Amino acid sequence: MNTIKENLERLRKAIPTGVKIVAVSKFHPAETIQEAYDFGQRIFGESRVQELKEKYEKLPKDIEWHFIGNLQRNKVKYIAPFIHLIHSMDNERLMLEIEKQAGANNRKIPCLLQIHIAQEETKSGFSPDECRQFLATGKWKECTHVQLSGVMGMATFTDNKDRIRKEFRLLKSLFDEFKNTHFPDEPAFKEISMGMSNDYPIAIEEGSTMIRVGTLIFGQR
Repeated sequence: MNTIKENLERLRKAIPTGVKIVAVSKFHPAETIQEAYDFGQRIFGESRVQELKEKYEKLPKDIEWHFIGNLQRNKVKYIAPFIHLIHSMDNERLMLEIEKQAGANNRKIPCLLQIHIAQEETKSGFSPDECRQFLATGKWKECTHVQLSGVMGMATFTDNKDRIRKEFRLLKSLFDEFKNTHFPDEPAFKEISMGMSNDYPIAIEEGSTMIRVGTLIFGQR
């Protein structure tokens, strides 16, 4: 069985310079995260607020914690003091709560627009048209403590590589559209978070700047 160190080394060799690895550490204990940290990994992704908060308190403070799951508004206050990036902002009410809690902590919290690109209804996110409408109304411009930093999406869980590629290509085209229309002079709007353990090579070919990988680093849970 490969070690976390070997898995990280293999993954780093496989991806281009500049693509960030978010090590998806949900359900893994703090000791396992510490092991990856000791081999140079600094970005970790969690999807449950309580679990994230407990790990934040136990582990080194230079870790960049990313929230990658569905975020309930009433839980934002627990992660607002320290979260580095929220991948899953998908409605105006959530944005306004992040704005409120970030302001209370005197912070600006970077967020990605989560867009529903998959065929599966269970996955969350704005539809492309909903996201266009959200950006066009301009309410986000009033939020001085929320930094829109790019887009995030999940492809359909399928062996059909053409389907996966088409969905990632859609997300990249939406990023380009939003960048040109709303953020041409905003260098912070730069991230395309797409690609997981099973499909990250296609995501990178289609323009991903950030992959979310758990199994390939930590093994099966």
